[in-house]
Amino acid sequence: MLLTRLGPAVALLGLLVVALPGPAYRFGLIALPTAVPLVRYGAFIGAAGLALSLVALLLAMRRSARQRPGPALAGVLFGLVAFGLPFRVAQMASAVPPIHDITTDTTDPPVFSAIVPLRADVPNSLEYTPEVARLTQEAYPDLQTLTLPLPAPEAFDRALEAARAQGWDIVAASPDEGRIEASDTTTWFGFVDDVVIRLTPEGTATRLDVRSVSRVGRSDLGTNARRIRDYLASLR
Repeated sequence: MLLTRLGPAVALLGLLVVALPGPAYRFGLIALPTAVPLVRYGAFIGAAGLALSLVALLLAMRRSARQRPGPALAGVLFGLVAFGLPFRVAQMASAVPPIHDITTDTTDPPVFSAIVPLRADVPNSLEYTPEVARLTQEAYPDLQTLTLPLPAPEAFDRALEAARAQGWDIVAASPDEGRIEASDTTTWFGFVDDVVIRLTPEGTATRLDVRSVSRVGRSDLGTNARRIRDYLASLR
């Protein structure tokens, strides 16, 4: 039956249109303004394939053994993923403020040094504004300076080990300055975000602050906050 083949084919096409722009952008085959709309179009195609596959599945169930439901079930699965993934991303975007510079110290954020030349040609600057500070405080009140009950040298070693355990690429590590700089690359689109960790001695303890900034994109979908949160949790 034509519908049995058409539904899964359309759903699979939608899934491919959703999945491929990320790697294509990551390897420089297409630009970001092209990749993002493609994902959106893929979601619509996937939704159409899902609807067609559901109809085919209902018809197959009515015809019992005369019609195998396998292809229609595959189409339903492809369509759910193709539509569900972009829908989930849209939900994440609507749940967080449209910012991409997150830190545990919104009054005096840690400053990048070694990474600055690596960001010379990227769209997002490292300028920190009061508006970003306000939005960060409202959206991520749990992100606070962490005090480690360790002297500065031991705290630095522990912070550096934890950064490496996160899989970050360490760009600079200066015990004398109490500063660690690193980069992290997202899985799907390969977006590069930069991280700076500042350690400040405070008696026999050490205060630790983290800042994570995306190189591209107005909104980070909460990625930088999750990165900082996971890192602090590993230190605790």
